[in-house]
Amino acid sequence: MQWDVFCRVVDNHGDVGVAWRLASQLAARDQSVRLWLDDASALDWMAPAGAPGVAVHPWNAAARAEPAEVVLEAFACGLPSEYATRLTASSAPPVWVNLEYLSAEDYVERSHGLPSPRPGAAAPGLTLWFYYPGCTPRTGGLLREPGLMARRKRFDRLAWLHALRADGSLAPRPAERIVVLFCYDNPALPALIGSLSAEPTLLLATAGLAARQVEAVLGPALSTGALRAALLPLLSQTDFDHLLWSADWNFVRGEDSLVRALWAGAPFVWQAYPQHDGAHLAKLDALLRRFLTGAEPALAQDVRALFLAWNGAGPWPGRFPALQPWHSQALEWRAQLLGQQDLCSALLRFVAERR
Repeated sequence: MQWDVFCRVVDNHGDVGVAWRLASQLAARDQSVRLWLDDASALDWMAPAGAPGVAVHPWNAAARAEPAEVVLEAFACGLPSEYATRLTASSAPPVWVNLEYLSAEDYVERSHGLPSPRPGAAAPGLTLWFYYPGCTPRTGGLLREPGLMARRKRFDRLAWLHALRADGSLAPRPAERIVVLFCYDNPALPALIGSLSAEPTLLLATAGLAARQVEAVLGPALSTGALRAALLPLLSQTDFDHLLWSADWNFVRGEDSLVRALWAGAPFVWQAYPQHDGAHLAKLDALLRRFLTGAEPALAQDVRALFLAWNGAGPWPGRFPALQPWHSQALEWRAQLLGQQDLCSALLRFVAERR
């Protein structure tokens, strides 16, 4: 089938990251994809090799395009007005889908797959279908490409870290843990660095907000106590996965990196996208409830305290969760999620049933 995937870059490049992963996974399943972006610049480093079957176009050029068989809006981004008026011109109108943001909240199961008839002038008579990613079988699933776990199993972290920086500075020293930091602006960062510095730690700070904040806290030496830090370059999506696979502990943010941290299987801490009305805290609580189901009470208490503190909703904890049981909990939840259908496969079935 032919797909038109639309995405606007709001900030932080998370939206385009999800849109690109979906587009490339659709193409890998023999779909033809046009990806319409208002800012494609992030793909220069996120996906420098492109992907067979995916054609990237500027947003405004869609005004002259005939709609594909499937039209997908990423995160209610809307459609160019001229394009929208063509949706009903065909004798076989396209399937029109809105890909929603990921959430572990209960409403996702109730809302996934619901139709929204559109009687307005832009696309009269069409139905917009709501597609919700999620962590349960009654949702749209999570993005996961075929063969991902096999690649994860074959991964050699020491070889990859050496390839990333040939001087050997990214190789962990004896007893040194590797912590990856990918975050929004976070006032709790000095407290995190202070706690991490009590034990041998190599902190790998991703390019952008994380690296700038780490440098501001540590200064040019990029070290304090038993902690040393490295500021990383921009990484492709493939190498970002490798980065998460290299870590003993991942700090991630937003949607795309959360999902990739789940597949990495290491202990993780998630920073939700901050919202002024506090809605992100409900998303945080929902994720913790699902992740910590069946966990030992002490582990659940420590993990929850750290997540809340990292998201500005609680005091900085006096101790970190024990890494071994935390790791086991992450692997157990990953195994459950791997038993569910991936988002791209489920989306293809969803669309086929509505054609």
